[in-house]
Amino acid sequence: MPEARTRDARTPASRTSAEIATQPAAWRRAAEAAAGFDGLPAPGERVAVTGCGTSWFMALAYAALREAAGLGETDAFAASEFPAGRRYDRVVAITRSGTTTEVLDLLGALRGRLPTTALTADPKTPVMTAADAVAVLDWADEESVVQTRFATTALAFLRAGLGDLSGGPSGRLPGGQPGLKSVADAAVDAELALTEPLPEAVLGADQWTFLGRGWTYGLALEAALKMREAAGAWTEAYPAMEYRHGPIAVTAPGRVTWVLGPLPEGLAGDVARVGGTLVSRPGTDPLADLVRAQRLAVTVAESRGLDPDRPRSLTRSVILSP
Repeated sequence: MPEARTRDARTPASRTSAEIATQPAAWRRAAEAAAGFDGLPAPGERVAVTGCGTSWFMALAYAALREAAGLGETDAFAASEFPAGRRYDRVVAITRSGTTTEVLDLLGALRGRLPTTALTADPKTPVMTAADAVAVLDWADEESVVQTRFATTALAFLRAGLGDLSGGPSGRLPGGQPGLKSVADAAVDAELALTEPLPEAVLGADQWTFLGRGWTYGLALEAALKMREAAGAWTEAYPAMEYRHGPIAVTAPGRVTWVLGPLPEGLAGDVARVGGTLVSRPGTDPLADLVRAQRLAVTVAESRGLDPDRPRSLTRSVILSP
């Protein structure tokens, strides 16, 4: 396949683009804040992490990362699907707005039964009294409806709270999970992801499939969601090893398979065989690679005449009527 032409990075034209560009600094601040916060899960605790939409996908990533690091059994659930009868030592809720109905209802049901911790961007919302401990990441709040900066900063905060998970010389965590860098080094990778041009073959595609393994599966789900929210695009996401069990059927010329984290053996050849475009950056921290996918979502939205700051049918927070 001929080498893809590239498009130069542009000055941010939307509020979403401007917020995407601030993520490296926000991650560094999150790592500092995590060091002084007392409400994070302790090693050995049995933990559940919850949220809605993007926050749920960040919960999935953190849960897989914490358990793979050997720090304790960790589950993740959409707030509306939380198993009420299951016992945990702590529940962690992620809610940018602090007003999401399903999250507040769950925290209310758990009140007095077990310790709860919430991560939010707004200290003037009901979550401040709904959870036992609250980490306010107000410097990562956003004006855009589409979540980018808060979600990744919340994950950086939780990730920093796990300690050094760089994986050593092997680049892997216990349990065979993909390795990762320190939050500070991930921020450096994100700075590069903000400036590197996106390939024309990726910008001009008509379908995108995002793949991940372990903790990066949550990132793949989030990348696909960003494309749907901002650009109304046809995107899918799967565990990387499931790709060949059906999803590869949608891959063809003009379509992209984007792997966040390590590339499974043989997958590149399978994508090439069906004529798809493969995107893989194994030397880049997967959280920084998500930044590239965010940029893609905004660029595709703008090329289609859409406003990524005001996606169709979406609001900043889902508040259900009684």
